Amino acid sequence: MPRATNNPASRRRRKKILDRAKGFYSGRRKLIRNARETVKRALRYAYRDRRTRKRDFRTLWIARINAAARANDMPYSRFMAGLRTAGVEVNRKMLAELAVHDPAAFNEYVKRAQSALSNPQ
Repeated sequence: MPRATNNPASRRRRKKILDRAKGFYSGRRKLIRNARETVKRALRYAYRDRRTRKRDFRTLWIARINAAARANDMPYSRFMAGLRTAGVEVNRKMLAELAVHDPAAFNEYVKRAQSALSNPQ
């Protein structure tokens, strides 16, 4: 009886790895062992950095809000505390967008925060 190699499935498995390795340098895209190793590492980095990106954006938004709030003589922490006291529910992403693209609207939020801090209810 002839030896069965399950060739279609094996080829499909290897092709999947080599397709993911497109764009890699030299043997990392051509040789299955190197490609498998490199793809595995690339997927690990992709998984890790999807989480890191969320942290990076939050840091960026906070920096932008802080800069805009300080331009109105109010530090970030006091500004956010004032918004919380005033009952304003707007996320940092939107606040950062307003700070960059619509300073007048952002100034309204600053005034709301200042009034909430000056006379808490």
